Amino acid sequence: MLLIQNIRLSRILRNTWHVDLIMIASCTAAYLVREYLIAHHFEIPSIIPTVLGTAIAFFIGFNNNQAYDRWWEARKIWGALVNDSRSFTRALINYVDNDNITVKKMIYRHIAFLYALKANLRGAVDEIYIKYLTEEDLKEIELHNNAHNAILNIQSRDLQKLSKSGDIDGFRFIEINEMLTRFSDSMGMSERIKNTIFPTTYTYLTKVFIWLFVVTFTLVISQSAGIASIFLGWLIGFVFVSTQINGMSLVNPFENNSAGVPLNQITRTIEINLLQMLGEKDIPEPIKPINEEYIL
Repeated sequence: MLLIQNIRLSRILRNTWHVDLIMIASCTAAYLVREYLIAHHFEIPSIIPTVLGTAIAFFIGFNNNQAYDRWWEARKIWGALVNDSRSFTRALINYVDNDNITVKKMIYRHIAFLYALKANLRGAVDEIYIKYLTEEDLKEIELHNNAHNAILNIQSRDLQKLSKSGDIDGFRFIEINEMLTRFSDSMGMSERIKNTIFPTTYTYLTKVFIWLFVVTFTLVISQSAGIASIFLGWLIGFVFVSTQINGMSLVNPFENNSAGVPLNQITRTIEINLLQMLGEKDIPEPIKPINEEYIL
């Protein structure tokens, strides 16, 4: 997630330089075609790039709105996980009588759940969660493809044991179990965002329209601007391409990049909060921003 208000020009150019080169080549080809093949035969109507520009504006606006909706929903889900994690830990510490060992195991197991979920969403190998699990838990989790779901199953079983042993009453059992249900809901919503592909037709057609617009705009403007139309075509195309790339960077909010939801920071923040609530001394450091520009 970006932390600064103004994006550096170097970052924009790093994201678009390969497209810029293709656009310059396309504008140059369009100028040469117009200058040496069709200049003395007919003129390209200026209404063509005008109509295409309007269509592109609608497509880019729709794409960017939908992409931001996905990103914001993902951020709200993980914001809810932060709040529910603190409430879950507070309830276990203060509601459970006489069984501090199980309480500590469940809180540790919850930290493992968060790290396992984060690794799954990012498609990465992140085995930090292993240190918060017992050997018995690890053996059971190895039998499942979905590690974070398996962890929730163990949590429910331990909560049931606390209820049967009388260490927690019925009302508090229901309250804590509802938190486990909310964790499952957040897990499912995160997986839905990750596994739902943004409709490729929208992004494909937007790219096609941008290239048609760049070529036709260059053809039209070259009638009056001459060779300068190459630069003008690229400039207008750069505006559309940069806007489209900026929006599409939010489509997959769990990716490990500067535009994604900062899962590393959120998970570490929860880990620190929960360990401090347990009174632990070995507390990890918060995640630091990269180049004071963004945080992962």
